[in-house]
Amino acid sequence: MARKIIIDTDPGQDDAAAILLALAAPDDLEVLAITAVAGNVPLSLTTVNSLKMVELAGRPEVPVYAGCDRPMVRPLITAEYVHGKTGLDGADLPDPVTSLAPGHAVDRIIELVMSHEPGSITLCPLGPLTNIGTALAKAPEIAPRLAEIVLMGGGFFEGGNTTPAAEFNIYVDPQAADLVFRCGAPLTVMPLDVTHRALMLPRHLDRFAQMGTRLGTAVHGMLAFYERYDVEKYGMEGGPLHDPCVIAYLLRPDLFGGRQVNVAVEVESELTMGMTVVDWWGMTSRPRNARWMGSIDADGFFDLLVDRLSRL
Repeated sequence: MARKIIIDTDPGQDDAAAILLALAAPDDLEVLAITAVAGNVPLSLTTVNSLKMVELAGRPEVPVYAGCDRPMVRPLITAEYVHGKTGLDGADLPDPVTSLAPGHAVDRIIELVMSHEPGSITLCPLGPLTNIGTALAKAPEIAPRLAEIVLMGGGFFEGGNTTPAAEFNIYVDPQAADLVFRCGAPLTVMPLDVTHRALMLPRHLDRFAQMGTRLGTAVHGMLAFYERYDVEKYGMEGGPLHDPCVIAYLLRPDLFGGRQVNVAVEVESELTMGMTVVDWWGMTSRPRNARWMGSIDADGFFDLLVDRLSRL
């Protein structure tokens, strides 16, 4: 039976690749909804970009909902300097003809979780956690009904990628992230500690171009544009591919390794705002609330991504 998931996202080229990976695995994953949130670019673009992905995948029946257009407390910070003005720069994709599903993403998340059997839905946040945090604040009873939350966000050994201490998704809405990490649902985290080991080397990017399909060409263009910022910033041979790690974990958990730890989110200090404080060595008595991933089989990860996307 396919695992039921809700993808919460702010596309973003790496979000786009994650959405495509999920939609390319219908026997394993049933995407109940895609819920858009402001993050990499404003909500007006993350909704459009989500619709572009369901159409590119040939899955326009998957509903896309518009969610929160700003963080719960702080002003919105976006990342056009990484993703370009559209969020999907690097691919020439037509405007979508599919319409957004009616209703607010937060309400739909709550409705789906409450209307399905307890333990049957996994939330997959790929961007700032505003929609998820707002849903938990509005209906905390959804937390014990979740099978799991698998998210991309945070960093510990790798530090931050937006401030010295904070990763982008957590920094954009630390108050929402704090709610998620304290909600009590089973939580698996794909932090920079993992994604910085999933580097898009030239041989990996070439495989998308070699698919010879419209989708392969689009993915190659998006990811080649996207990685240029991190290659220059970090001086690495390739840029990290963050968000598809969430979906890859659902399909192939054996590709990843980590441990159960306590994670707390800093919400007070401006110096370290959005920092994910990970008790990796068990230095406190705080409860272990998250499985924090620390290793990845990068070649296996890219093999999975290429294999699945070639089926679309």
